[in-house]
Amino acid sequence: MENLRNIWKPELYRIQLEAPKPHRIICENCPDKPEFYGKEYHGIMGHKEATLRLKNEPNGAYLIRKGNDFNDFYTLTWRFDDKIHHYKLYYDGTHYLKDKRYDCIYDLVADGLITTHMELKARHILEMINSRTSYTESPYVTLNRRKLNTLQRKQQVSRQLPITTTDNTSTLELDKKPVLDLTPSLEDNPLLNKYSKSHTFKVHTFKGLNWCELCANFLWGFTAQGVKCEDCGFIAHSKCSERVPNHCVPDLKKIRGVFGIDLTTLLNAHSSTLPFVVRKCVSEIEARGMDSEGIYRVSGFADEIEALKMAFDKDGEAADLSPFSNINVVAGTLKLYLRLLPVPLITYDVHPKFVQATQMKTPSDQVGMLRECLELLPKAHYNCLQYVVQHLYRVSQMSEVNKMGSHNLSTVLAPTLVATPPAVTDLSFEIRALQALIDYCPAIYYQNK
Repeated sequence: MENLRNIWKPELYRIQLEAPKPHRIICENCPDKPEFYGKEYHGIMGHKEATLRLKNEPNGAYLIRKGNDFNDFYTLTWRFDDKIHHYKLYYDGTHYLKDKRYDCIYDLVADGLITTHMELKARHILEMINSRTSYTESPYVTLNRRKLNTLQRKQQVSRQLPITTTDNTSTLELDKKPVLDLTPSLEDNPLLNKYSKSHTFKVHTFKGLNWCELCANFLWGFTAQGVKCEDCGFIAHSKCSERVPNHCVPDLKKIRGVFGIDLTTLLNAHSSTLPFVVRKCVSEIEARGMDSEGIYRVSGFADEIEALKMAFDKDGEAADLSPFSNINVVAGTLKLYLRLLPVPLITYDVHPKFVQATQMKTPSDQVGMLRECLELLPKAHYNCLQYVVQHLYRVSQMSEVNKMGSHNLSTVLAPTLVATPPAVTDLSFEIRALQALIDYCPAIYYQNK
């Protein structure tokens, strides 16, 4: 399972977080204001006056004006990269500059600032995406390898066709044990040959955070971030979609599952406050694994973890954990789910302050700063992290039996729970911070609530 550790590439996401936020410059009393603009409209204003108006404002500041009475367009003026920029702006029921359309000016400005920021700061990554993509090593294939094999098996068994596998396993033997992998070459897989059809990609505006399933990079932007296949659900950058082979598998859409999906996006889609994978695994561990020596440190069997992962992806909330007698398989599946989150529970923007908490001199100061860090997390991350940390605190309270005190738990789980910049190779500070979060769990979560 180690090859799944860094399946998603967060660089574009981190760069987008640094983009300027829209800052509306208000004009309180502007005559002849169009009904489709708000207080950001400043009336007739030349570019020199607009430049002076934004001169001392922060990057992201913007206003809307009209150059003169004869123009059939309006002008959006904003400050970006410490320079003033002017754009022709139109409205015909929706706001637009070029081809993208928006329901409100704020969305247009927010998306424009992100786009210009990415073009300036992430050009090297965007150019690299167009030259380095491997379908066989893509998240789509990596995450769905077992599902593709299972679909192949079910279809061939139902038709009573012989199944060709890499280890010459017979159909009878396949009924007794699961298929663990695809053939090395995806082109040799009969299911994919059966579905040798092109994807039906359509431009899509994604809610929440999403990553390209071909190149693993973030789908940056505010709207129309990429494309989605209407038949199988494959998600990609528009450019990446041009290099996706004709391996559309519509049956796979039914069991795409929950692993590898952004937490906030997933919970919004399910109208839930906690992912069922986390809740069910924690409940199972607390029911029969709290006294298991080395819980979370001892690895479960990889094929059984894959089987449980697929059960969650296929059956969702109804997944049955009882057949998995080895509790380390359940713990390993939980770790895998958390590891595959594109944005870890303790996010990139919170990471610096989270680590800084370990430098506080007194426990009360550490608790205070850790609380401040947690308040900065997205709601979905806050709730899930609280549930996990409270569970880990209970595990640590039985360390005399399970040998997993807060330090051991933090050492094992810090790489999974804490979003760490690529340059950081020594996780000692992250481990100490997570250990403090576990040790001070009652003070952090139970007081002032």
